[in-house]
Amino acid sequence: MVTLLVTVAAGVGAIVRYLVDGAVQRRTRHAFPAGTLAVNLSGSFLFGLLAGLTLHHGLATSTAAVLGAGFAGGYTTLSTWAWESVALAERGARNAAMVNVIGSLGLGMVAGAAGLGLALLG
Repeated sequence: MVTLLVTVAAGVGAIVRYLVDGAVQRRTRHAFPAGTLAVNLSGSFLFGLLAGLTLHHGLATSTAAVLGAGFAGGYTTLSTWAWESVALAERGARNAAMVNVIGSLGLGMVAGAAGLGLALLG
């Protein structure tokens, strides 16, 4: 049953990613992939929060699997982030590509730590 729920949650996460990415991109109107950045940072925060809730507050591992591996796994995207970074570099926007790569990794770690920290407050 958990496998089915993870699968469904991943599908829902992918749809939410599409909607969030599009909404952010429409508002920024720049070539920089702000939508993907927003999705991956919010997903990192969610992963950190789930880890903290599971490790320190007894969130069931099956619930963490559905929300983490399922929803957040379908929501976040490594492949789009990598493709957009390469596309920026190929178009000559090397600085933007570097900001996307380094910023996403660094800010993703901060977002994950913030989610974990929030879980530890309770």
